[in-house]
Amino acid sequence: MSLHHLALAAAVLGGVVGQLLLKTGSVGTDSLWAQLARPATLLGLACYGGSAIAYLVALQRIPVSIAFPSVALSYVVIAALGAWLWAEPIGASKAVGIGLIVVGVVMLYRG
Repeated sequence: MSLHHLALAAAVLGGVVGQLLLKTGSVGTDSLWAQLARPATLLGLACYGGSAIAYLVALQRIPVSIAFPSVALSYVVIAALGAWLWAEPIGASKAVGIGLIVVGVVMLYRG
């Protein structure tokens, strides 16, 4: 695995962690300003920044037509973690959509 593929994986992971932290920062708040003052929200935004930098490294050698759809894998992970951590429902249509994302990314890498 090349440095650029590791950077892409780091970008996806950073986005997942950032999203989880933003959700954590939003729980129990009733205003944007209250959420922005929470450490979890600030850390989540920092994760997104780091993720963007890792993505830039990945784009140096990975075509954007492969890199950007790969980021869609974060949707799969987030849906699973949302169901586990916050009991967010995953119905049949959501499960099919998640499966289609995985199949689509695999097809991009094979093509």
